[in-house]
Amino acid sequence: MKNKLFYFWLTLFFTGTGCHDPKYSGNPILEGWYADPEGVIFNDQYWIYPTYSDSYSKQVFMDAFSSKDLIAWEKHERIIDTAAISWADSAMWAPAIVENGGMYFLFFAANDIQNNQSVGGIGVAVSETPSGPYRDYLGQPLLDTIVNGAQPIDQFIFKDTDGQYYMIYGGWRHCNIVRLSDDFTKILPYDDGSSFKEITPDQYVEGPFMFIRNGRYYFMWSEGGWGGPNYKVAYAIADSPFGPWERVGVVLEQDPEVATGAGHHSLINVPDTDDWYIIYHRRPLSETHHNHRVTCIDRLEFDDEGFIKPVKITFQGVEENRL
Repeated sequence: MKNKLFYFWLTLFFTGTGCHDPKYSGNPILEGWYADPEGVIFNDQYWIYPTYSDSYSKQVFMDAFSSKDLIAWEKHERIIDTAAISWADSAMWAPAIVENGGMYFLFFAANDIQNNQSVGGIGVAVSETPSGPYRDYLGQPLLDTIVNGAQPIDQFIFKDTDGQYYMIYGGWRHCNIVRLSDDFTKILPYDDGSSFKEITPDQYVEGPFMFIRNGRYYFMWSEGGWGGPNYKVAYAIADSPFGPWERVGVVLEQDPEVATGAGHHSLINVPDTDDWYIIYHRRPLSETHHNHRVTCIDRLEFDDEGFIKPVKITFQGVEENRL
């Protein structure tokens, strides 16, 4: 009799009566209009640093969001705003963040400069904690000029295997890579004396992102117009952060049944696993305004040859994954 009862309760457990269904994040994962999300893991927590998606005159601050499981997200309001940056007055967007020496460095673009006579460009802020508040690190932009046709926006900070930090950036269909000093105070020249190397791949528009997997370098970027439905993400693979970058294909784009304008992404790789998440913005089907963008998350996977599989954008999002 005892054995029968044991197997009865065991059967109930494994058929669902005694266990919980998996929890999913749902999409969008953040409440409100947010775009250009930078995803990262700090101190066993997931973090997302997005652009506040509104008119340039209202893009004067940034919020951050943290989670232990990809399901529940805590909002950290106004981790930085233009009041802390003497030279910035608007269009504060596309954050990139990195921990270095126990400090957190937030890179951002501000003022949407259109020429080399304007004040603005890419700045750096610093804080002792991921949630801020962040204060101006340099008192001036790190980069305030247009070089090789690349507007100084959409910066991504990449640390190579030798410990060298690079900043990969650029709008207006041009992308540069520069070497950064270890303390992020200046751009260092290369051995040939140049300071800026252009690495623009075919159809690049903006939003660069780089990572290493199995010894190979992956470069990703956004294509199309950010305000339209055909915004998307493509990628290339090379043996060096300098390329050459030959476009492989599109991995993230709209689904007319789900959302449009899917682009300007980042990735999170769970440490010591091959679990990858793509964090990106998209435009709900009910919205047509270019600033009505929401931040979402879905799985990113690779095939046996290391190519990225096309991402299926979903309303479901991703399953709970506690760090």
